[in-house]
Amino acid sequence: MVARLVIAAPSSGAGKTTVATGLMAAFASRGLSVSPHKVGPDYIDPGYHALATGRPGRNLDAYMCGTELVAPLFAHGSRGCDLAVVEGVMGLYDGAAGQGELASTAQVAKLLRAPVVLVVDASSQSRSVAALVHGFASWDPQVRLGGVILNKVASDRHEELLREALEESGVPVLGVLRRAPAVATPSRHLGLIPVAERQAQAVDAVAAQAEQVRNGCDLEGLLALARSAPPLDAEARAPPAAPPATGRRPVVAVAGGSAFTFSYAEHGELLRAAGAEVVTFDPLRDESLPEGTSGLVIGGGFPEMYAAELAANEPLRKAVAGLAASGAPVAAECAGLLYLARSLDGTPMCGVLDADARMSERLTLGYRDAVAVNDSVLAPSGTRMRGHEFHRTVIEPGAGPLAAWGLRQPERRVEGFVRGGVHASYVHTHWAGAPGVAARFVGHCG
Repeated sequence: MVARLVIAAPSSGAGKTTVATGLMAAFASRGLSVSPHKVGPDYIDPGYHALATGRPGRNLDAYMCGTELVAPLFAHGSRGCDLAVVEGVMGLYDGAAGQGELASTAQVAKLLRAPVVLVVDASSQSRSVAALVHGFASWDPQVRLGGVILNKVASDRHEELLREALEESGVPVLGVLRRAPAVATPSRHLGLIPVAERQAQAVDAVAAQAEQVRNGCDLEGLLALARSAPPLDAEARAPPAAPPATGRRPVVAVAGGSAFTFSYAEHGELLRAAGAEVVTFDPLRDESLPEGTSGLVIGGGFPEMYAAELAANEPLRKAVAGLAASGAPVAAECAGLLYLARSLDGTPMCGVLDADARMSERLTLGYRDAVAVNDSVLAPSGTRMRGHEFHRTVIEPGAGPLAAWGLRQPERRVEGFVRGGVHASYVHTHWAGAPGVAARFVGHCG
């Protein structure tokens, strides 16, 4: 089984993305094949992980996919690699609200039997760091805290005080990083700016993160810790479906480019395994759908940042509307929902849905327990799926005459649209946790 590390922190903002990405890039530059992973539903960090390693960034989400699939999906993604680095989410013990450890970094670390490295923002403390580390190390005996990386250390004297305090904790210091503006990644209303929107700057940022990690971390010690992980009894979960016996491969177009950057690696794999030819296109630049398109997937992203450019591509908007009108299967999540709407902040979109979208000050965020309330190209009525919402837009009305989902928490409501072959919703889902979704979608392709 592959050597592995989980990079965690006491809270968000401590620098675990910088450290995890820097470690991935530093080890990859030494010739190791590094498998990158991210705990939770986040789409943006895996883009930086992919840039650092040259491999797809993959998510490990115990809420959306189920605890029983975490290790098999990890084994699938890391097969053949020398090392896997798993970036955690929020604080080490933070998970799905009100559901204990579910979907927390700690739970994933236990499911992977992986040692944890705690990234601590030491900028405003000295001796207290020992109490903090001791608390995290002792909270759950099943979580193996194998080391700590001190981030945002101000000076040599500050480092000396921190090391002295940690000597009696029993947790080794595996890295000390100074403040470094060059490694910072800019953010906006939904987190970091995706790689696809700042490719050249992102390359430079990842290179700076790797250099910082090389200079400040004990790479040999970290690698030894990763190699100390015990065997993991998990069979790789490869996509289960098989191509149709006829050999015909319907074309499924998948939106990409700067406006639609949110996608799980397994979705494309599952579509291919179900017999589809998956072709990516860019709605900002391509004036037509890929030749022979018989199904369309439009994931999440930031169409609000590119509304004018999307609107200006009228030929593609008409092509999307025409495909939807033909009854072909169309799956749209969040940004895809906005793109199918009549308008976004007054700017014309595809007009597939009788609804209008606009930006909002309110952030809608959290896991969702959903039930399909109507038959659709993704699932028959009554199918239960788990998903995630993350947006600062609203769409009016919030559901069509035929809604997509009935949500059970945090409040009961119906949401989304089912219209002909269209399934459009704010809820992001992970198809690896829902057997049959990809095959059902491909089966509806003409």
